[in-house]
Amino acid sequence: MSTEQRRAMIVAAALPLVAEHGAAVTTSQIARAAGIGEGTIFRVFADKDEVLRACMAEAMNPDHVLRELDSIALDEPLAARLVQAGEALRAHLDRMGTVAGALYASGHHHARTRDTDPAPGAAAGRPATGRPAVNGREASMEAVVAAVTQLVEPDREALRLEPRKIAAIFLGMLFTRSRVQGAELTPDELVSVLLDGVRRPAA
Repeated sequence: MSTEQRRAMIVAAALPLVAEHGAAVTTSQIARAAGIGEGTIFRVFADKDEVLRACMAEAMNPDHVLRELDSIALDEPLAARLVQAGEALRAHLDRMGTVAGALYASGHHHARTRDTDPAPGAAAGRPATGRPAVNGREASMEAVVAAVTQLVEPDREALRLEPRKIAAIFLGMLFTRSRVQGAELTPDELVSVLLDGVRRPAA
């Protein structure tokens, strides 16, 4: 097993523990979850802090959600495509928020990676979906916009706006969480409002 593969295996084992315990997780807990000796962790990570930063980077890694977006069948109705995309993206945001929140709540305030840090998998040469691995937050967002645009593209002729603009509106609606209790839209509701508006069809 290469160093990058071992790091990835340790991070995969650590992520659920970090989400549960935050920075209070111990390297012995991580080692047990990974089925390795504790010393093995320190052969590929300098210290626990580096493990935590790698976990946050992996939670932010868009490769997983890009694979899901690319797997959505383009012959399904547009609404169904966008609902699936919304569910995948919400799950990605929730995962990222859970890990970041657990780390912050436990006093680890330096877990976020910089815009210039490579996304996990990039160093290991692990492409997302036939695309190059994505580096940095701006590049990650652009990759997501491109993937959603691709989902809208088959219906271009039936739409009043360019697919990329529709993708941007969809993502803006999806990423904006309402502060009004009970007002947050489900992916189904969001897609219905995007495609059909809020008025009932005329009788």
